[in-house]
Amino acid sequence: MRKLITLICFFTIFLGYSQTEELESLYIQVAFQDPDTTKVNTSIRIIKILYKENDYDKALKYIRESEKLSNDLKYTTGIAEIAYYKGLIFSKKEDYINAVDSYVKSKELYTTLADTLGVARINNSLALIEIERGNYDKGLQLSLSAMKELEKRGLKKELRDSYKNLATAYNNMKADNQAIEFFEKTLDLEDELSNKEGIIEANKSLGDLYASQNDYQRAIYYYDNVLLNIDDSDSILRGDVLTKLGYSYLQLNNLEDAKEYLTQGLRLNRRLNNHQGVLTALNATGDLYLRERKSIIAERLLSEATDLGRTLKNNDELINNYRLRAKLDSLENDFRLAYIWQKRHFDLKNQVERRRIAESESLQNQSISTIENTKDLSVSAREENKALISQHEKEKKASQDEIDRLKFIFYLLLIALAITSTFLILIYLKRNNSIKYTKELEDKNRQINLQNEAILDQSKNLEDINQVKDKLFSIVSHDLKDSLTSIKGFIDLLKDGSLSQEEFNHLIPELSENANNASLLLFNLLNWSKSQMQSLESKPSLFDVQEVFSEKIKLIEQKTEKKGIKIEDLSLRDFVYADRSMVEIIIQNLLTNAVKFCKAGDTITIANHISNGNSLISITDTGVGISKENQDQLFKNNSFTTIGTKNEKGTGLGLTICKELVELNHGKIWVESTEHVGSTFYVELPKSNPQA
Repeated sequence: MRKLITLICFFTIFLGYSQTEELESLYIQVAFQDPDTTKVNTSIRIIKILYKENDYDKALKYIRESEKLSNDLKYTTGIAEIAYYKGLIFSKKEDYINAVDSYVKSKELYTTLADTLGVARINNSLALIEIERGNYDKGLQLSLSAMKELEKRGLKKELRDSYKNLATAYNNMKADNQAIEFFEKTLDLEDELSNKEGIIEANKSLGDLYASQNDYQRAIYYYDNVLLNIDDSDSILRGDVLTKLGYSYLQLNNLEDAKEYLTQGLRLNRRLNNHQGVLTALNATGDLYLRERKSIIAERLLSEATDLGRTLKNNDELINNYRLRAKLDSLENDFRLAYIWQKRHFDLKNQVERRRIAESESLQNQSISTIENTKDLSVSAREENKALISQHEKEKKASQDEIDRLKFIFYLLLIALAITSTFLILIYLKRNNSIKYTKELEDKNRQINLQNEAILDQSKNLEDINQVKDKLFSIVSHDLKDSLTSIKGFIDLLKDGSLSQEEFNHLIPELSENANNASLLLFNLLNWSKSQMQSLESKPSLFDVQEVFSEKIKLIEQKTEKKGIKIEDLSLRDFVYADRSMVEIIIQNLLTNAVKFCKAGDTITIANHISNGNSLISITDTGVGISKENQDQLFKNNSFTTIGTKNEKGTGLGLTICKELVELNHGKIWVESTEHVGSTFYVELPKSNPQA
């Protein structure tokens, strides 16, 4: 691409040098030529070069001299050609009255000479003026007539101008499909002519058209082409295209690409102090953050856009801004502000529509005035202008009649509205007291309902506490009572001297077991009742879970040795973010359960590893396993329990406590078990603060 640009630049410099040499040669020729048609033709060649070099004043000097000589010689071809270039120069100077005068004169002469190409070139130029003046229908007809002849001749430059005129006219007439068709033809010819500026302009026009049709995929294709053809230096065009690319991706809900291009566009427009570009980018970027539910950033951007839009008096962007701010406040549940923004949106939109209608009428009147002021037109041109003036006057009169009719209807409606309003006010005043009374009743009913709901909540809370109380009494009266009664019986026998030393030594392990069971039961009972009363809170910190394993393994070593159970500690040093005392309770309960349901020769394996960014703890035993029916009851809020392998009793609260403590620490607990094979209890805990 860079090589191609270098070649184009080199060719342009070479061509400029060649043209300068040619111009110097033509100056010498025209100075020594006799005052005949040859001198006129040489002057026309000079005029063409000067026109291409944008030296319009010097070109007009040669036009005046050549025009006089051509008229003296009655050289029709020369007069027609000179009048054509005179029209081109006046168009460049935006002197459309003299431009049209020159074009019409040239067209008459080309028609006399039966020069269809000359007529086509004139029609093409006239079409451009009519389109710029807002006469799109007329410009369209002139361009279409020129296009047919130019296509026959295969004149690419003139044909490109014709296609561009047609595309512009159709675009302004809101005929998007036809505009796209001719902009694509224009782009093809710009590519063939290697006209970089034309390629950029055609791609941007196509991107804008497809964006207006909501075909954002194609719009992105053409906007990308613009970026490929313009250099990387900062420019207003680049800022505009980056913003439009971002907006197109936004409409396709591709928020990542939208953010990239909108951010680039906003930064570039700020750097260039292109306030209009900054305004458009602020609205689009605000819309982006609104879709991402980042209300604070969206509000800041849209607020800045509101102030800038009012400063620049850019009503189109303000209309869009008010709509987005209404949407933002609706999402924030501030419906009062949302209503205000929505009203401003509709009011400004209606105001702009009315102004555009007024401007359209003004443009129509201006067009009539321009036609009236055109001087020295040919007879056919004058008749055509008179017909246009007459047509515009008829249309104006019809419009005025329609306006008068609408005014009459408006006044009638206004009177009807006033009468209706009077009746409504009377009705409103009459009903106001009853509505106020009804509202007071509704407020009282609402308060009563709220009080009833509060009473129901209190009743339910008391009922739950009562259930907890019943369950506590049940457990205390059964399990804890049995353990304590057993211990008391041993102590009474010992006190009465009913036991020999040998019998006492034999019963000590059983007495220890009963004491441990009572201690564990009381420990779990207190923790469970505390959680049920909703007073248990997690106080998380970062600690090494392997240390907890080591401590709890020591507590069960006596039991495992007694039952002949092997413990494998495969744990690793790993930090978790949880309440250490709660984790100790969880691991102690799970290890006690594993020992309870293992037989001699079984193995308990403790392990941990990282899973999905969390710490996963597993306690596996090769004990009796758990049936499918019992697995469904394990973690429910009840006192489900079974007898251990040595008739050990349980409270039924251990796993319930474990579940509640794990969930308080933002973790999960579950079991995988096969009956007669063994069980694995898994506990997943976070390694960092999940709320950070």
